[in-house]
Amino acid sequence: MAGEIPDLVAHARTGTGKGAARQSRRNGMVPGVVYGGGADPLPIEIPFNDLLAKLKAGRFRARLWNLKVEGHDDVRVIARDVQRDVVKDLPTHLDLMRLRRTSKVNLFIPVEFTGFEGSPGERQGGVLTVVRPEVELRVTAGDIPEKITVDCSQMNIGDTVTISAVNLPAGAKPTIDRDFVLANMQAPSGLASQKDEDEEEVIETEVINQTDDTVEAEKTEE
Repeated sequence: MAGEIPDLVAHARTGTGKGAARQSRRNGMVPGVVYGGGADPLPIEIPFNDLLAKLKAGRFRARLWNLKVEGHDDVRVIARDVQRDVVKDLPTHLDLMRLRRTSKVNLFIPVEFTGFEGSPGERQGGVLTVVRPEVELRVTAGDIPEKITVDCSQMNIGDTVTISAVNLPAGAKPTIDRDFVLANMQAPSGLASQKDEDEEEVIETEVINQTDDTVEAEKTEE
């Protein structure tokens, strides 16, 4: 199950329409509305600086939020739209949608990689390179996983682990159809460099060891 869902603190907004929205912005707020979930729409406003910080942090529209409005019960919401000023690119309005426990949503879920220490690749000096620290999954709002876990205990150098090798929570499905890579086990840089040098030495040796007879034979074949 999901861990603590981040709070999104808002205030109930009195009045609707363009005039009320403009007044909200003059007060340093961003007007918005909460809809869906079988309840009436609720006009709200969020402090501009708070919303801007969350937008800059990224994934604002792909996260589940715990909306807190004084005088109302907390409710899970996701952002459906964030309107911005066409010149300044700053938020001017947002739409939030309430979620029921059976609602399906796309969310980014963290990926935890375990078992690297003591794995065959680690004992050989390999390095685990994480390609995707989080994965977008389509999940049920009432059963959102806190994370998905990838077992790296059997990985050797050169191995990769893809999403198809992970046991996802019931009802969860990746939003990407292809079998994408989550991580790979790479050789240490020193070993890779030595391998390149060895290959260069082999090529050079093959040239040096040629004799007049082999050179003449190659010319004859040409």
